Amino acid sequence: MDLFRSEEVHLMQLMIPSEVAHDTIVALGEVGMLQFKDLNPEKPAFQRTYAGQIKRCDEMARQIRFFQSELEKREIPVARRGADPPTPDLDALESQLAGLETELTQLNANTDRLDRSYNELQELQLVLETAGTFFEDAHSNALQVRDEHALTAEGGQLDMGAPLLESASFTEPAGIQLGFLAGTIQLEKLAAFERLLFRATRGNMYLKHGEVGTVADPVSGEGQEKSVFTVFFAGERARAKIAKICEAFSANRYPFPEDTARRRAMAAEVGARLRELHATLEAGTRARGAVLSSLAQRLDAWGVQVWREKGVYHTLNKLSVDVTRKVLVAEAWVPVASRPRVHDALRAAAAAAHSPVGTVFQPVVTYDPPPTFFRTSKITAAFQELVDAYGIARYREANPAVFTIVTFPFLFAVMFGDVGHGLLMLAFAVWLVASERRLGAQPLNEILAMFFQGRYIILAMAAFSIYTGLLYNEFFSMVTTLFGASRWACAENAAITDPVAMQMDHTLCPSAFNSGLAMPRPGAPYPVGVDPAWHGTRTELPYLNSLKMKMSIVLGIAQMNGGILLSFLNQRYFSDSLSTWCEFVPQVIFLNSLFGYLVVLILAKWASGVTTDLYHVMIYMFLQPGNVDCSGQCPENHMYRGQAFVQVVLVLAALIAVPWMLLPKPLILRKRSQRRQSRDASYGLLAPEDNDFSYARFSDDDPSVAGGAELGLEAGQQQGGHAVPAGHGASHGSEEFDFGEVMVHQAIHAIEFVLGSVSNTASYLRLWALSLAHSQLSAVFYDRVLMAAIKSGNPIAIVIGFYVFLVATISVLMLMESLSAFLHALRLHWVEFQSKHYFGDGYKFAPFSFAEIDKVEE
Repeated sequence: MDLFRSEEVHLMQLMIPSEVAHDTIVALGEVGMLQFKDLNPEKPAFQRTYAGQIKRCDEMARQIRFFQSELEKREIPVARRGADPPTPDLDALESQLAGLETELTQLNANTDRLDRSYNELQELQLVLETAGTFFEDAHSNALQVRDEHALTAEGGQLDMGAPLLESASFTEPAGIQLGFLAGTIQLEKLAAFERLLFRATRGNMYLKHGEVGTVADPVSGEGQEKSVFTVFFAGERARAKIAKICEAFSANRYPFPEDTARRRAMAAEVGARLRELHATLEAGTRARGAVLSSLAQRLDAWGVQVWREKGVYHTLNKLSVDVTRKVLVAEAWVPVASRPRVHDALRAAAAAAHSPVGTVFQPVVTYDPPPTFFRTSKITAAFQELVDAYGIARYREANPAVFTIVTFPFLFAVMFGDVGHGLLMLAFAVWLVASERRLGAQPLNEILAMFFQGRYIILAMAAFSIYTGLLYNEFFSMVTTLFGASRWACAENAAITDPVAMQMDHTLCPSAFNSGLAMPRPGAPYPVGVDPAWHGTRTELPYLNSLKMKMSIVLGIAQMNGGILLSFLNQRYFSDSLSTWCEFVPQVIFLNSLFGYLVVLILAKWASGVTTDLYHVMIYMFLQPGNVDCSGQCPENHMYRGQAFVQVVLVLAALIAVPWMLLPKPLILRKRSQRRQSRDASYGLLAPEDNDFSYARFSDDDPSVAGGAELGLEAGQQQGGHAVPAGHGASHGSEEFDFGEVMVHQAIHAIEFVLGSVSNTASYLRLWALSLAHSQLSAVFYDRVLMAAIKSGNPIAIVIGFYVFLVATISVLMLMESLSAFLHALRLHWVEFQSKHYFGDGYKFAPFSFAEIDKVEE
């Protein structure tokens, strides 16, 4: 089973000629199966050999991001690259990107400058038109007033509005010259602008304004609601104040000739310049569009090329350069199954570069733990991610993901079992799976991306939910008779057996909802799952309570025993016989002497139909061992002959298992440490077990084990250029043995298992609790919402009731309840199951791979 244990990984040394180093790393990146070790950890990044090339790649990446931002501004889509990106040529690409950046920057600068001039001319044109209207209106009004005054003077009629004194006639004081300023201002600032002008000039000004709609601002280029204004004032001091106020309010001032002929000539000149600028801008836009369209066709491939080059030089910086600078030395973890591909890639790279010397590829002896690598498919990858979220498996450790593929969706379905809800979830999962090619090729939001990554988990959870829903006989909490008629009947009238009729009309069999139903033919259970007649009756809750609670305990003890069995498989694989005898055996005895015995009693009670109270049996088993029938007060608790003796033996076995887990292993390790120290005090040939390290076998092909009898942690084969420390208790031999530390660690481990056996068993009762909660909540929505609306007979009430039922089902049951069941199933696997065997202290195999770089770049 490939997924049960991680692949064998060897540490290999590569001696690469410097002239083909780049091409070799490129070829290995295509293979994507080498995790390079950093052989220059003491060197900072800027002092490494290829730091300059990485800076060049960073600069090119910045230029590509600049091009991408320009394409996004113009809403030009980037064409996806083909299957094979172009051959990397860093120098040519660098010069090409620099030239394109310069060209595009100049085009942008020219366009911005022309846009500013165009917007300024547009505002000037609006000022000439609007303010010109002000002056023409004022001139026509002045002529009209003058004409009226002349007619009045000729006719001799006294105008009541005329001044009484000659000095008050229409004369302008000598030496006073009126001035004016014209421009544009944002409409929202106009009121504050007018108030400040009034206060600054003490009222000695006149403001005329008119709205001109949305205008592109010359500075920002954004459309703004603006108004044209003209301010009349007297004196140069007022002019200076008004100019400063215009600057403070970001008002644009424009020259405005008072003479009408000059104003018209300026308007004609502005119109001509606008037409010229518009043509120039259109030509610039076409030129920039052509440059950006050309970029859009090649930008994605360039991005991949730059990121790959950067990854190549990052990898080259991890290599050690010899004193002659002719050979680069690399060390990399390589899966055994991928070594032929690596050999082929090295030969191809040397042949393509016409190198007379090929790369040396040889194993290296190391005591570092190898990385963990599992080959997963698109189906198993999601389940492996669930396990990896808890911790990466130790190298060659048993992988719980193999069992999680089945147990996780099953435990979820135990809490979420309903045929109708399972079908809704199945439809959503099928849509995700059917659309995976389309959805995988486009960016998704965070929530949809999470669902898409777990689409096969959702599919498995839906399938198991339908299965458990058939066992629970629940379809949106509706009564179904898929597997035949009910085996139960009304206690008052045995002829009434239709569960649907009893549900729709409670007066048909009132006793069903008061005292319960009756079984006319004892010993004839419903063929599949729960009898539908129990739904909604008084018989339902007591029976389902008992059934699901006991079922939860049975499933929990079975899964915990499976976890302990996996720990035995690990100990056997790593030849850790000491942990087998001092941990696995007492753990199995302790767990099954107490809770395994409870599971046996549950199964026996189901099979025999006895009325034994298992609570009393377990309580008296601990409080009064040997007293099975409560001193004659509960004779029904006596289930089989010799029960008292068996229970006493089991309690004693559980009590013995606790010190068995606690004391033997530390004492044996201390004794062996003392023997090793006594041998070290004398001169002579060291035995194999006296080496500085103890090793654990990791090869499935060679089960032989060398030495290690004294240590109890047998030494393993040094295959593939490295050895792996043993899984349980292996340590560096040169370190001083600390008995106190080992004792404390073992005590913590033993206490954690003893207390965890109780708490974890109780934790599995969440299966019972959430299953009942889901069933009852579904029943509430069905009975109190949908059925209440249907029984009302009102069409509007039926439509509203169905809508409320649908919304509640989707939002509460399908989203909230499914998320709750998912998290509880995840906790049962992480804490209750994986804590029995899973160390999770490894590190993931992270190879240098162009495929992974391309995913990150996308």
